[in-house]
Amino acid sequence: MTEQSLKSASSAEGGNSGLMSISDEEFELLRRLIKSRFGINLTDQKKSLVVGRLQKLLRSTGFQSFRAYYEYLTDGKNESALSELINRISTNHTYFNREKAHFDYFQQVALPAVTENLKRRNSRDLRIWCAGCSSGEEAYTLQMLMLEYFGGDYGRWDAGILATDISERVLSIADQGIYAQERVMQLPETLQRKYFRRLPDGSSQVIESVRKEVTFRRFNLMNRQFPFKKPFDIIFCRNVMIYFDQPTREELVGKFHQLTVPGGYLFIGHSETLGRNHSLYRYVMPAVFQKGA
Repeated sequence: MTEQSLKSASSAEGGNSGLMSISDEEFELLRRLIKSRFGINLTDQKKSLVVGRLQKLLRSTGFQSFRAYYEYLTDGKNESALSELINRISTNHTYFNREKAHFDYFQQVALPAVTENLKRRNSRDLRIWCAGCSSGEEAYTLQMLMLEYFGGDYGRWDAGILATDISERVLSIADQGIYAQERVMQLPETLQRKYFRRLPDGSSQVIESVRKEVTFRRFNLMNRQFPFKKPFDIIFCRNVMIYFDQPTREELVGKFHQLTVPGGYLFIGHSETLGRNHSLYRYVMPAVFQKGA
């Protein structure tokens, strides 16, 4: 799960001092591009954030204006430049054990329910997707909880986690699985001791037997077609859709619903909502929904 969050521009990003100027027209061009390609809905209040995040890039690459940069982005030859754009625009704010009640529900209710459903169908193909995984904390936590739940039987399941994000920058962090020790300490001590190793610089790395079970891939949730051949038992997409407008959210939830097995679960962020009367999923608890069996 991206969290493709957009916080207010901080003074470290330039504040309002020394910023390159951006016209209303230039901002609108970039806003429409970002909305169409990545789903992020930038409000007028984000203008200084856009300038603060991009002005160093424009100056280092020789662009004299945001219009020139926009034209470069849209000439059809610069997918790597679009990747750099979303890397700079998106802020990936996440941490271990964020919204802990979801992890408790995952381990105590959702995981037992979907595994029993699979057993009734004589299947051991357990499919879990973290959409907008950011720097990997959520995906690794889910994998650790799966290992705890299955114990010695884990090897009998075709399990693991698919974790996707739009930002190549955070995916490179996630793939390494190295985190400052103070971030790891937010996990229960049993998980810390069992699934991390301390590095010489004091940071901690997720052990290889966990890392190999999580597949990190770049994926844009705004893609018209989702390439997955099989549906998922559980989808986590937390604190991503808050930055989409309502039509974009509804379209994405529709795609998630198509990719959820009957009886499967969708977890979203507590700051997001589908509404208790949402017609596609059944409300289970705050920010947790289940597809009808």
